[in-house]
Amino acid sequence: MHGTDDRVVRDDDVTTPAQLYRNARFFTSDRRPWAEALVVVGDRIAYVGDEATAARVAGADALVHDLDGATVLPGFVDGHAHVVGTGEAAAQVDLWGAGSVEEIQRRIDAWAREHPDAPRVLATGWKHGDFPGGSPDRGMLDAVVADRPVYAQAYDFHSIWLNTAALDEVGIDAATASPPGGTVHRDAHGAATGLVDETAMHRLVWPVLDGFTTGADRDRALAVALAAYAESGVVGSTDMAMNEDDYAAMRRADAAGALTTRIGAFWRVQPTGDEARNLAQVARVVELAARHSTPFLRVTGIKVMVDGTVDGCTASLGKPYVDGGNADPIWSLAELAPVVAAADAAGLQVAMHAIGDEAVRVAIGAVEHAVTLNGPKERRHRIEHLEVVTPEDIDRLAALGITASMQPVHADPAIQENWRRVLGDERVDRGFPWPEMTEAGATLVLGTDSPTSPHAPLPNMFVAATRRSALDPSLPANIARYALPLAEAIVHATRDAAWASRSEHLHGRLAEGLYADFVVLDRDVFSRPLEELLDTRVLRTVVGGRAVHQVRPEVER
Repeated sequence: MHGTDDRVVRDDDVTTPAQLYRNARFFTSDRRPWAEALVVVGDRIAYVGDEATAARVAGADALVHDLDGATVLPGFVDGHAHVVGTGEAAAQVDLWGAGSVEEIQRRIDAWAREHPDAPRVLATGWKHGDFPGGSPDRGMLDAVVADRPVYAQAYDFHSIWLNTAALDEVGIDAATASPPGGTVHRDAHGAATGLVDETAMHRLVWPVLDGFTTGADRDRALAVALAAYAESGVVGSTDMAMNEDDYAAMRRADAAGALTTRIGAFWRVQPTGDEARNLAQVARVVELAARHSTPFLRVTGIKVMVDGTVDGCTASLGKPYVDGGNADPIWSLAELAPVVAAADAAGLQVAMHAIGDEAVRVAIGAVEHAVTLNGPKERRHRIEHLEVVTPEDIDRLAALGITASMQPVHADPAIQENWRRVLGDERVDRGFPWPEMTEAGATLVLGTDSPTSPHAPLPNMFVAATRRSALDPSLPANIARYALPLAEAIVHATRDAAWASRSEHLHGRLAEGLYADFVVLDRDVFSRPLEELLDTRVLRTVVGGRAVHQVRPEVER
């Protein structure tokens, strides 16, 4: 950037074996949290500390990056995301913030008119609270697009809404049975309403849509996601629910040297009702984990969905929703325990989606069974989301060494109205209790679950540090006592997120020997009002010592 002699690096020149980054505040996410300078040799960090020592370590021929007082952080590691899905959602009708049936219809109609040759309309981002009674109907879609299939994914990706043409395309009719753990919703006459959720969506709808998606489509979606990550400072992502097609796209990108985000993958294991078939899926993941591992792509574990979501009333709760209904876990403890034990015995990590407190108890019980069966060993199992959880179960999971993987953006007040309404009691005052996890001794990991929420990490840190809305900052905080100090939130989104996917030997801290994966911000977020996190720009994202995103100097200030 700016410098004082002719050895200062040009913005397109990163060819030197040693690079000295100086004149900045370096937050390390390490035991010594602050530093004055950083030295990169090749693709790794050689030194982090005081500037005088850094200059000697770098040597007289080093290229000097004068950062003009900027702030440097370890690159963010998204603790829970869907990478290819993030790229795919970017090309679909955006229903985020629509707020009403009429606005949803307007956006879908506008997209359909602008793309008359598209064989089907794909949309994402509607909320249950956008609809009277919480449930959309196919007639609402038929009213604006009847001549081709419309598939509208809910913002949480646990429900999908189809028009009549789409129901016909996937083959859902009056005779279609709902599989265990999912529902094809029907009206009073038994006709499908167009709303399909959980395992019914996974088994009846998604496979049909996957059949329309080519390898080239997935390659493009991955490229879109990687570009968005680079621009926003994400250097690592924990991909949940990996499948064969997405993995193939990542393998192609890795072989071509095109991956600019390091991906630790958890492979989706579906409940089949047959233990042998369930365990065969685990065996496949053991094979994949052993077969291919590079600094940019690893399979590290399995992912299971123990329940659904509060918004869709498919999360499994210890006591019913306010309307008296409830949902059974997608996996019972008897079905889940052998799967977790097999993965644990093979050295895989297990990530369990459990939002409701009953599902959390199932997940904890499965890990307890694995510990009893397999004995002492190093293990890093995880529970994802933990939105409704009791203090007693927080203590249990912490004692078992289970990581709490949570997403601040899911607590954004702008999307909380329906969540709070369907719970309707004292549980709303203990939602998303992030600090209780660390107070109990558990490792807390923060992520976004994109594309169910925006992928950008800095607005996510704003929600974490304020419990206020990144979508509408005028809204009051959601349980302000659960806000995290900003420095702690960043550690949970860098160091702890790397540890929780077994990539702490790669990145997550600014420390000697790790890959030079870091971000340069346009201001000191630690000394400025927290609201400025929403406007802070990433000036540079460096992965393995190479800038994968960089704002040109003439537009930086």
